[in-house]
Amino acid sequence: MAKKFLKRFLPHSDVIIHNRWIKLLGPRLQDPSLWHINRRSCSGALALGVFCAFIPIPFQMVVAAVGAILFRVNILIAVPAVWLSNPLTMPPLFFFCYLVGVELLDLEPARFRFELSFDWLLSELLTIWQPFLLGCFVVGAAAALASYVLTRILWRLHIISHIRDRAQRLHNRRRRLPPPDQP
Repeated sequence: MAKKFLKRFLPHSDVIIHNRWIKLLGPRLQDPSLWHINRRSCSGALALGVFCAFIPIPFQMVVAAVGAILFRVNILIAVPAVWLSNPLTMPPLFFFCYLVGVELLDLEPARFRFELSFDWLLSELLTIWQPFLLGCFVVGAAAALASYVLTRILWRLHIISHIRDRAQRLHNRRRRLPPPDQP
């Protein structure tokens, strides 16, 4: 069911592989494992995308796409998973990462007043970069691990449920069949 659900929204791999723009990028993007939907590929892609969402750089999707190629996980899941950090969620996520870094380094949180300017960003980033980057790495790794494990568990539970439903249907079908004629 999860596989069917994902397939409804993702383009077919043949359409992607035979796209003229994808062909220009070379054979690495034509690897079928980048487009295949299975438990390993999806859980790895989600973990990669969630980790990349906590990297405080622009163009996180490019990092996720390159990572998906290197780790051979589904690129169509890794790239959108980066959207966890978007303009609405980025300030609270990164502030939380900063607080985690401050706690891990046993520092006092800096008091600052937010201003929407590049000068403010540079001046403040120079004073908070160590706890901020450490917090981003730790929270990103923990969130990636949690998403990987949760995806694997949910996929496994779905498979078990599907097997039980199929066994129940088979059992019900056998009960409805008339008994074989006995001499």
